[in-house]
Amino acid sequence: MKDISKSINKVDNEEKISGKAKYVADYTMDGMLYAMTKRSSIAKGEIVNIEYPDLPKGYFIVNHKDVQGKNIIKMIFEDWPVFTEKNISYLYEPIMLVIGPEKSVLVDIIEHIKITYKEEKPIFAWTDSVIDYHFDKGHGNRIFDDADEIIEHTYETGYQEQAYIEPQGFIGYPEGDKTTLVGSIQCPYYVKNAVIQALGEKDENVRVIQANVGGAFGGKEEYPSLIGCQLAVAVKKIKKPIKLIFEREEDMLVTTKRHPSKTVFKAAIKNNQIIGLKAHVSIDAGATIGLSGVVLSRALLAVSGAYTIDHLDVSGDVYRTNTVPNGAFRGFGAPQMFFAVDMFIEHIAKSLNFDPLEFRENLLVKQGDRTSTNGLFREPVLMPNMIKKVIDESDYKNKIKQYSQKGNFKGIGMSLFFHGCGFTGSGEKNIIKAKVRLKKTKDGKVHILVAAVDMGQGIKTTFRKLIAHMLELDIEEVVFNNPDTDFVPDSGPTVASRTMMIVGGLLARAAKEMKSRWKEVTFTVEKEYEQPDYIKYDELHFIGDAYPAYSWGVNIVEVEVDPVTYQVYIKKSWSVYDVGKAIDEKIVLGQADGGLAQGLAYGYLEVMNHKDGKIMQKNMTDYIIPTAMDMGEMETYLFDNPYAYGPYGAKGVGELPLIGGPAAVAKAIESAINKNIYKIPVTPEYIMELMNND
Repeated sequence: MKDISKSINKVDNEEKISGKAKYVADYTMDGMLYAMTKRSSIAKGEIVNIEYPDLPKGYFIVNHKDVQGKNIIKMIFEDWPVFTEKNISYLYEPIMLVIGPEKSVLVDIIEHIKITYKEEKPIFAWTDSVIDYHFDKGHGNRIFDDADEIIEHTYETGYQEQAYIEPQGFIGYPEGDKTTLVGSIQCPYYVKNAVIQALGEKDENVRVIQANVGGAFGGKEEYPSLIGCQLAVAVKKIKKPIKLIFEREEDMLVTTKRHPSKTVFKAAIKNNQIIGLKAHVSIDAGATIGLSGVVLSRALLAVSGAYTIDHLDVSGDVYRTNTVPNGAFRGFGAPQMFFAVDMFIEHIAKSLNFDPLEFRENLLVKQGDRTSTNGLFREPVLMPNMIKKVIDESDYKNKIKQYSQKGNFKGIGMSLFFHGCGFTGSGEKNIIKAKVRLKKTKDGKVHILVAAVDMGQGIKTTFRKLIAHMLELDIEEVVFNNPDTDFVPDSGPTVASRTMMIVGGLLARAAKEMKSRWKEVTFTVEKEYEQPDYIKYDELHFIGDAYPAYSWGVNIVEVEVDPVTYQVYIKKSWSVYDVGKAIDEKIVLGQADGGLAQGLAYGYLEVMNHKDGKIMQKNMTDYIIPTAMDMGEMETYLFDNPYAYGPYGAKGVGELPLIGGPAAVAKAIESAINKNIYKIPVTPEYIMELMNND
């Protein structure tokens, strides 16, 4: 049988290239209305009064009074209203939908709705801690009593915008007693469960269908639950099809971003070695907590990076501010932490006059080492071989020497990193409880029934390929349609680098059983997630195995800095990844190179900030993302290291390749300008500040 990694054409190539693929904006229905959002014009305060213009016939207002269930979005931390009732907590908070047949009329109505506020002074400083975590490993803070010296640095990261191709959107319509939503989403059952709560409805009266998705990167994880609930409330009230799609500027102003962060690191040094680390991580949740507690916890889990440190004292806070809510973004807290910790280890080596590469290699995680939470790295760790591969391919050691000469303005940097695959601890077992089904029909075809979403990462191909490979069928005999909650079980959200490892693993188990029963004409096989026996994790105290498996990566990036403008140019990158086993090599390489581009851009290019709570980069002219010309040539290699519980050994892919980019490019710029870097993005303005700060 052929190696499953051997690439095939993506099954949805033709429909996307030809324009046949149907996105939310392509859906139309007889009698369809449009919805637009009336938003707050202050960042904090209370609504005192609302004056409405006379509405033309066929136009409607939908607000909190129309929510028949709970006026709170169902998510991990429930503090986000479907429609605000009185209290305003951030600029452009949604107050109501205005709905009708003509968009131009909707705009006019929105402009003539007069809202009187009692304005309060907004909070933008990180002073209101709403979640705090702490855990120790080994002797914790006590190890600092034995230190010869203590090295301390602070690292900062900013917002990052997902910049998906297709903005947020849904179309909703009534089907008898049922409310149906078709949306650009990552997590159909997140939306369904949120709508059930908002409508106060029975499960069978809410249906959610995934349209083709034009990119997500985490931005369509929790946010669609907000607009899905709003639209469902409107559909139930008006009983007509309604479409709600954001324009790009609205999308960038009001949707969730990557959390800005600040990490304070202290290292206890004895005999020129690190004997302990102390870290405090702060993240800005924005106006609602939402997923921020989980983002913080995943950042804290990565506190020692790809290194083994025996003694840790780790703490963190989520701060609430009167700014746009922050949420899920590819990497989910890990990019912020890996930037900080990898830079810190590099800076410690420099302070102690050690070769940074040798210093870091001596600290590298090995199989059998303890994780930050005293779990175990059970699988082989191939990092030494991976590092050797990129060093040889890039001529790293010679270039480090060559570029160390002052005034060269060329640099090269290396990052080392991992990513925990799947939900933390017992999340899969106790919270997600994923189910999948395979159905064989009379025509001999096999239907994949899961809630997993193809948002560009290629699972329409890889899932079908996996099942075809196992059942020895042509891929055309395997059917995988966009999920519809009326027909597919809840296999969990398409997040957390879990799709192939967890959902694909369940499908592989189902396929194995189906093959043993193949002589049956028509039947269905269902499988539910079973947690490996070794996973034991105390979520409250951060003790045990936080992840079932780890993927690993090494990035090397070469840059040149213009000595006059301080503009950074990426010349080339070299990357090696251990993702277990690639189910399709080209698809994984596409994920890898796209993820690295996103990570590098986070590190040096993508600038986003707010002024008085308003996002200043509100369109794709102001918010600069890289083109292919900005990335230079990329060389990417995959190492096989199969994971026993993944299909054919597959582990997580999607988030890993973003995580190392920020530190790699920051180190390369450090090398070029001979100045230490403590925050990203490393803009020309920041470089100028460093160069002038002699």
